[in-house]
Amino acid sequence: MTQTPVARIAALVSYPVKGCAGSSVPDAVLTPAGIAHDRDFMVIDEDGTFRSQRKDPSMARIRPEVSPDGRRLTLRAPGVQPVGIDVDLDSPRRDITMFGRPYVGIDQGEVVAGWLSEVFGRPSRLVRVPPENDRVTAGLTPGTAGYADGHALLVTSVSSLDLLNERIAERGGEVLPMNRFRPNVVLDGWDEPHLEDRVRSLSVGDAELGYAKLDIRCAVTTVDQATGEKAGPEPLRTLADYRRASKGGVAFGVKFAVVRPGKLSVGDEVTVNSWGESEM
Repeated sequence: MTQTPVARIAALVSYPVKGCAGSSVPDAVLTPAGIAHDRDFMVIDEDGTFRSQRKDPSMARIRPEVSPDGRRLTLRAPGVQPVGIDVDLDSPRRDITMFGRPYVGIDQGEVVAGWLSEVFGRPSRLVRVPPENDRVTAGLTPGTAGYADGHALLVTSVSSLDLLNERIAERGGEVLPMNRFRPNVVLDGWDEPHLEDRVRSLSVGDAELGYAKLDIRCAVTTVDQATGEKAGPEPLRTLADYRRASKGGVAFGVKFAVVRPGKLSVGDEVTVNSWGESEM
């Protein structure tokens, strides 16, 4: 392979509550399960089934904040007073389900449950992933994760979004921000779009990541992350023109497992240790 331009971290984003708004950070501690506190929490209904922007796009308007030590959580949403709780790590575990699969969570109590129920207009509760979480994620490089859909980290690149937006603009559509894809790590510096598809191992900061799989995109990408409303067929309509994965669906971004934890910072240079063939 010819020499590849240097890529650097352009953005780091954590999503403390699955499905809710993300927070951009200049630096992040990378644990075996991803960025510290990422998807530590999840909203569930009264039956224990997780809530998602797929059915509840207004989740995007809830802005969580977690203290650096992870012991305090604050939730904010338009039109209601914020709620803050001390994070419970000790209460009995309860059974929950995500994508039809059984998991376990620690219920965070009545105060935050009442707040979420008011915001959603129906009974809702908040759970936290237990400290003893031993979830194993699949893919080319196995790993672990909290309540993320499948893997510890989602990595995207600016050049990939640029190509997508060019194609959307050509058909008369509005260009989209990167937050439609809810990435954890955004890379910039590569001229070639979707070069991340071929990365199999990379080092950044003092951490190492291993390729797990392409990210097959769902209807959440059609939700405007600022308004919490569905906003039409893009980007799925245009991705279907040129990003159909060999195993089905349309892909944008890559899921990575954490091989070696460490610290990441915006501006860190990425070193690609090994390459492979795209699964497209």
